[in-house]
Amino acid sequence: MENKLKLYGFNNLTKSLSFNIYDVCYAKTAREQSDYISYIDEQYNSERLTNILYKVTEMIGARVLSVSKQDYDPQGASVTFLIAEESVNPDITGETIVAHLDKSHVTVHTYPEYHPDKPISTFRVDIDVSTCGKITPLSTLDFLIGSFDSDIITMDYRVRGFTRNIKGKKLYIDHKITSIQDYIDAKTLQKYDAIDVNIYQSNIFHTKLLIKEVDLRNYLFNTDVYEIAPKTRLNIINSLRQEMIEIFSGVNVY
Repeated sequence: MENKLKLYGFNNLTKSLSFNIYDVCYAKTAREQSDYISYIDEQYNSERLTNILYKVTEMIGARVLSVSKQDYDPQGASVTFLIAEESVNPDITGETIVAHLDKSHVTVHTYPEYHPDKPISTFRVDIDVSTCGKITPLSTLDFLIGSFDSDIITMDYRVRGFTRNIKGKKLYIDHKITSIQDYIDAKTLQKYDAIDVNIYQSNIFHTKLLIKEVDLRNYLFNTDVYEIAPKTRLNIINSLRQEMIEIFSGVNVY
């Protein structure tokens, strides 16, 4: 707190965080696929996602102006928050208007996907947090990671625009950052392999996390892992790991 950066006037920096998680599962039979869809509907419905975004909005010090949410069949949901820092004020006619939109928006979308030839399903959740001013959305990362069961996590953070200090000097970023990993709890990082791809001169930061341990019990639905033959178990784990590696690397490896 002693090293506060003194700014002149309004802070015009825009800070955008894109947070994406991938949940991979093994669903071989029609029953298992149905169970997975039920699980997705319960875990990622618009009501739960809305509550998560309310918490994110609170953490970045913004006020919710409007909420739009939608569930989809057979699964998936979208939620959009329009947010502002200042309160909504009435004008002289008594109608309600927005005084200032300096915090922008928070959105979440979910995307189901199935492999056509293998009993592998992937569910993706995308959350975007855009702020303007001194608050950085990076402060919400531990909460977001803890809100989902994630096999792969990709995060993009970018600071755009500039503001000025009291002497008029342009400032293109107002906080120190070496890596997005600096904003993630160390205990969380121990569970994942992580890589960074950063462009420091453009204030662009990218981090990817891949779960280290694949516990098959977390990827089966209404099936006892010990009822599966050891060789079959190994094949399933290999299929799951291959899917995760390709998503993590962004390349069709296998």
